[in-house]
Amino acid sequence: MEIKINSLNSIREAAREFIQHIGEARVFAFYGKMGAGKTTFVKAICEELGCTDVITSPTFAIVNEYTSSNNTPIYHFDFYRIKKLDEVYDMGYEEYFYSGALCLIEWPELIEEILPDDAIRVSITEQKDGSRIVSF
Repeated sequence: MEIKINSLNSIREAAREFIQHIGEARVFAFYGKMGAGKTTFVKAICEELGCTDVITSPTFAIVNEYTSSNNTPIYHFDFYRIKKLDEVYDMGYEEYFYSGALCLIEWPELIEEILPDDAIRVSITEQKDGSRIVSF
């Protein structure tokens, strides 16, 4: 599946389309270069799911928890600053990944070996015209 984001003005529409296709999947690993728009897209997804929390990249916290409009948790991870996989083990990642809650993961490359087998890999690539392609 591919979704094109033409501009920031259309990101919420792209997030709605993404949500329509997530089905029963709960763990999403977002791949993309620095500045590709991973955090911005995750923010739009959370907003479309009714989160009223302030949605920011959990770069230093590693994980942020938001609440959707139906009172279910959404976990937003950013593993950019992980130095060793032990840090992820110590935070109890299994409790999040296997909780049945939506998990949105940035920089999954750094924890590839512990991603659940059913994690959906989402790639965000910037095009020459500034648009983004989200493929999963």
